[in-house]
Amino acid sequence: MDVAAPPALAAYPFAAVVGQQPLKTALLLAAINPHLGGVLISGPRGSAKSTLARGLADLLPEAADKFVTLPLGASEERLIGSIDLQQAMGERRVQFNPGLLAKAHGGVLYIDEVNLLPDPLVDALLDTAASGVNFVERDGLSHSHPAQFILIGTMNPDEGELRPQLQDRFGLAVTLDETYDVEQRMAIVERRLAFEQDREAYLAQWRDAQQDLQTRIAAARGRLSQVLCPSDIQRDIASQCLAAGVEGVRADICWRRAAIAHAAWSGRDEVSVEDVAATRSFALSHRANHQDTPPSSGGSPPSQGGGNTGGSGGSSSSSSGTSGDWGGMPPQLMAADKPVTPQLPEIPTPGSPSSRRDTQRSGAEQRQGAAPGRAQLNRQAPSSRPDWFATLVHPDNRGDGLREIRYQPRRQGRDTLNCVLLDTSASTLSQRALAQAKGVILGLARQAYLAREKLAVLAFGAQRTEWIIPCRRAPKDITALLNELPAGGGTPLRQALLHARQLLARQTRANPHLTCRTLLLTDGRSRDPLDDLTWDSPLWVVDTEQAAVKLNRCRQLAQRLGAAYAPLAAVRAALEH
Repeated sequence: MDVAAPPALAAYPFAAVVGQQPLKTALLLAAINPHLGGVLISGPRGSAKSTLARGLADLLPEAADKFVTLPLGASEERLIGSIDLQQAMGERRVQFNPGLLAKAHGGVLYIDEVNLLPDPLVDALLDTAASGVNFVERDGLSHSHPAQFILIGTMNPDEGELRPQLQDRFGLAVTLDETYDVEQRMAIVERRLAFEQDREAYLAQWRDAQQDLQTRIAAARGRLSQVLCPSDIQRDIASQCLAAGVEGVRADICWRRAAIAHAAWSGRDEVSVEDVAATRSFALSHRANHQDTPPSSGGSPPSQGGGNTGGSGGSSSSSSGTSGDWGGMPPQLMAADKPVTPQLPEIPTPGSPSSRRDTQRSGAEQRQGAAPGRAQLNRQAPSSRPDWFATLVHPDNRGDGLREIRYQPRRQGRDTLNCVLLDTSASTLSQRALAQAKGVILGLARQAYLAREKLAVLAFGAQRTEWIIPCRRAPKDITALLNELPAGGGTPLRQALLHARQLLARQTRANPHLTCRTLLLTDGRSRDPLDDLTWDSPLWVVDTEQAAVKLNRCRQLAQRLGAAYAPLAAVRAALEH
């Protein structure tokens, strides 16, 4: 006896969501013209991002039960499709097995935490969202199929930014910074509880409003091809894009499409100034001014009295001849020294539990003569993705069954994250330790850029931590950013290590094949308790202490965490460029 599958629970009505009008407008424009290229939503948790995305799917008459979610750990094969393994192994013929892009055709493809997805998946998503066709050329397979869907990606900026090249390829973007007032919060709770108590009655209550939205979307779609965009409006869009300093003309194209869709939604046959103004932020907010901007150095550091000062650690000497309490000084600027290629020692293999996994992973690399400090990075290692075409044509597989499965090589640079923690407390100003440490970071960033690796830089000082470079593809030059990074106050070392550990956990959860290495540049002059901290990925502690009487806290920290220890002078031993 066949058991019927339980019916899917109805989504919360789009029309019933309180507030978030800019996001509602952007989603409706994407529904009117799916070729806009998707909507990127940036905002904190609990701001109705996923609720509105699910509700939008219910407004599309052809998208019944077509709300497709892309999980963080999804492979590229699951997304775009691949060879049908059963056909390949059983009948030894190549046949296409559709992926999530095919399943989402005509509906909504939703990605939560899109900033944590590997870049190849985001590239494939945006290519298909813009063209409406999924082209698959891989593993001896050539296939294409229609894939017209509304792409909705959400992200929390606190968990890392999406690199600018990928942000630019999203057609529209919305940043949610709306704070609900008392009346709105009460309305949200009241409506949500009513929906959970009796879904059918609540859906019936909002059926007319939902039907009105469906009718308007269908009418706007029908009017879309008839809407004209006058030349003066086109010139205005181009002028504003030029003034915003956007790169390329993708902003112009998306903005014009969005303005046309807004005019169609408003029942007009010609784009007006009102349509341009209403869609301006959607097209420009994620594209304008992508230069690296230094954090504000204004204001005084928090009071150091009675708390974790750690900035002076008993040192009262300065390269500038200043004496007194380092932690009590206002923030000071210190430009970076010339970039140097860092020379890092091997991660210690015996003893520390935190290094056992790294030892097993790097054993083969060490036998092959890997360079010191690079044993953790075997960029030629195979990935876990099978190469089915190479497998099928392999001589050992020409009989019955598969005896040898071939794997595709891992793509260079895509699976490496360099996480840098820079101590910017006041004590690092002594003997230009901060300038030398910045030079090491410049050299490491240059290496990461050339290898197409990811980079994240966290500065900690003045009792605060800040990701000055979120986790993203390493930029070409970060000199200006580091030069304007001030130093002062105490050393929140524990907070920096915890934030870095959280970032690494999120990134490895999103990409299990990611290789992470962390570089901690500090003088160790912190009063934070660190005995309970553990570290389970490659870690280098670079000691920037320059005082005449050294406390050797960094050496003790490295031993506690199973990390490699090196003084700053040894790390800077490479030739300067």
